[in-house]
Amino acid sequence: MTDLSDRISASAGLSRRHLFQGAAALGAGLAATGTAHAQTTALKGDINHSVARWTFGDMPLADVCVMARDMGLKAIDLCGPDDWPVLKEHGLDSSMCNGAEISLEAGWADPANHDDLIRRYRDHIRLVADAGYRNLICFSGNRGSISDEQGLENCAKGLAQILQQAEQAGVTLVMELLNSRVDHPDYMCDRSAWGVALCERLGSPNFRLLYDIYHMQIMEGDVIRTITDHHQWFAHYHTAGNPGRHEPDDTQELNYPAICRAIRDTGFQGYVAQEFIPSGTGQQAADALRDAVRACDV
Repeated sequence: MTDLSDRISASAGLSRRHLFQGAAALGAGLAATGTAHAQTTALKGDINHSVARWTFGDMPLADVCVMARDMGLKAIDLCGPDDWPVLKEHGLDSSMCNGAEISLEAGWADPANHDDLIRRYRDHIRLVADAGYRNLICFSGNRGSISDEQGLENCAKGLAQILQQAEQAGVTLVMELLNSRVDHPDYMCDRSAWGVALCERLGSPNFRLLYDIYHMQIMEGDVIRTITDHHQWFAHYHTAGNPGRHEPDDTQELNYPAICRAIRDTGFQGYVAQEFIPSGTGQQAADALRDAVRACDV
């Protein structure tokens, strides 16, 4: 699996080791009880729930799967080919596949990356399709000296070379919207309007956006209106609380029940994936995930 742990904001002041200490013990405890599947949480079924694998990165994937199943989740997010057999063993979907990207910084906006990206994505589209999955993440990368308009043209030119293969394979390429103010300085696809313009330019049902609610709250706010007006371009959603990227609870400014009702009311059939950094460890982190899923289960 491609390690996307660099998504964690440096401002959080937490290392992965400190953040997730005790996660392995939590997984062992779940496995030891032998009751995780028997106590699966009953959810309403109007939202398809997932969790980003990297947010429990020090926990064995099999234990993350047991925890997810216990909470009624249907999938694990941001997994690559090495992870897929474990997900299949536990009856979970790979809601957003990764592993084709170079990095968050080196993306489609820079033509210097195109040859490498085209080769990587052609290989990965085949892998995703053969595994029976649908979504494959991609990134604009950073601006550097490239203007937003030129970056838009560059992304469209590069992605157009793999879109026909994606369409034939039934794979959707999904570009993530990230904030460039706090976590990912200089990232180009940092506003929903820019991402929508790229969708319109490519004109393919197999290119869509990952609307990260946390990131777009930082960049532009007006989350519910954006989801309502532009939902046809959004194939996937990520959650986290703002400020701090921790639990989406009542200590932060985003009203996730209301946001998820707006997502539900658009008729969305994809996944809402929890991608927050737990402020606690071990059982506290697991409880935080369960509470976040319940808050979003509208």
